[in-house]
Amino acid sequence: MNDEVNKMSVTVKEFGSLTNGEVINMYRIENTSGAYAVVTEYGAILLQLVVPDKEGNQTDVVLGYDDVKRYESNSFFFGATIGRNGNRIANGRFRIGSQEVILAQNENENNLHSGPDGMEKKIWKVEEQDENSVTFYRISPDGESGFPGELRISVKYEFTEENELKIYYKGIAEEATVMNFTNHSYFNLNGEGSGTILDHNLKINARYYTPVLDAKSIPTGEYAEVAGTPMDFNSYKAIGKDIEADFDQLKFTGGFDHNYVTDNYAKGNCRKIASVYSDQSGIQMEVSSDLPCVQFYAGNFITPHDGKSGHTYDKRDGFCLETQVEPNAVNVEEFHSPILKAGETFTTVTGYRFYVK
Repeated sequence: MNDEVNKMSVTVKEFGSLTNGEVINMYRIENTSGAYAVVTEYGAILLQLVVPDKEGNQTDVVLGYDDVKRYESNSFFFGATIGRNGNRIANGRFRIGSQEVILAQNENENNLHSGPDGMEKKIWKVEEQDENSVTFYRISPDGESGFPGELRISVKYEFTEENELKIYYKGIAEEATVMNFTNHSYFNLNGEGSGTILDHNLKINARYYTPVLDAKSIPTGEYAEVAGTPMDFNSYKAIGKDIEADFDQLKFTGGFDHNYVTDNYAKGNCRKIASVYSDQSGIQMEVSSDLPCVQFYAGNFITPHDGKSGHTYDKRDGFCLETQVEPNAVNVEEFHSPILKAGETFTTVTGYRFYVK
C-alpha cells in the first residue's frame, strides 16, 4: 500500500509574472477528499476555494482571476488580504494620542481598505508551510500607506479535513498603530461565474448593526436593532428578498453593504457568526470568528467584468462576509478599538466551513 495516498498536501507552482517581471508562486492546500484552497504570495490573496456540491462536483466558490497581472489592479478586491485597516475611515484621518494620521482618500472622501496601495498589492514571503497550511509574512514599514509604526504581520491559511478554511492573523507593533485586517473574498455557493447570489439564504447572528449617515457609508456611531427592519437576518432569508426594499439604509448603499455587530462577542471567543446556503448546489457555508463584527456586502457595485475560466461577473454575482471591528472605529470611542499598542501582539482567526446541507 502506498503510504503517500490520502495525505493532506501543499503543492507549489508558478502563478505567473507581474508587470515588472517578478515571478509569483501559488500554493494549493488539498485535503484527502480532494477539496482544496489556492493562495498566492502576491497580496496573500485567496485565488480558489474548491469544495464538493450535492452531486459531488468540485466547485470553486470564490470570484477572482486566472492571471496574476489582473490582481495588480483588482479594483473589487477579489480574495484580498486587507490591511492595515479594513473598511472605511472618514475623511482619511484619525488621531493616535497627539499624532494626527492622514491617509489617502480613495473612495469619496474616505480611506477605503487602507488606500490604493494596501497589503493586497504587496509581495509576501512564505514564512512556514506544512501539510495543511501556508503562512505568509511581511514587515510593513513605518509610514506605509500613511499608517504609523512598523508592523510585523503574518497571515496563515489553513485548510482542514472538514473543508474549513481558517485564516489566522498576527501582528506585532513597534509603536501604536491600526490592526484591523480582513479577507475580502466574494463567495458564490453555486460556483464563481454562475450568476446571481440573490437566491442564497443567509443567517447572521446579530441583533444590531451600525447604520450609516448617507451614501458615503460612514456609520452614525450608533447601534441600531435589526428587528422589524429589512436588515434582520437572524433567521434564514434570501439575500434578494429585501435588497430593494424602500428603506433609507439600503438606498444609501445600493443594497446590503453594512456592518453587523455579532452576538456573544468576548475577547478570544471564536463562535459561529453567520451561515449561508444555496438550494441549487446544496453547499452550506458557516462563518466563525473571534472578532466583534462582520461586514455583509452583496456585491452591489460589481460591474460587468472578466473573471476566472472565461466567466463574466456582474452586479451581485458574489457576496462578502468580512470580519472586523466597526467601520471608522478609530474615530468613534464607543466602538471596538482597532489600535494595537506598542510592543503588543494581536491575533485573530476567521473560519469558513463548507458542507453539503
